[in-house]
Amino acid sequence: MKTITPKEVEKAYQDLNIIDVRETSEVAEGKIPGAVNIPLGLLQFKMNELDSAKEYIMVCRSGGRSGQATQFLEKQGYKVSNMDGGMMNYEGKTI
Repeated sequence: MKTITPKEVEKAYQDLNIIDVRETSEVAEGKIPGAVNIPLGLLQFKMNELDSAKEYIMVCRSGGRSGQATQFLEKQGYKVSNMDGGMMNYEGKTI
């Protein structure tokens, strides 16, 4: 599984396609600007909305759920990376 550090995301979030797989209530506490919220439980139903030609960064609270999402999407042929440590380790701008 490919990974990316929170610092790398912090520096380049404007140029990244970020999918936040946390629940809506968690995202309400703050998310990376531009991130799209698709809760993990809905990912298999919404993955057809993703462009298979793009690369995605998967994010959650600690990296566990986003790791599951990364592995799932990899098996479906998507280009994805998991943000190590999730939002707990992200120190950049949130909205």
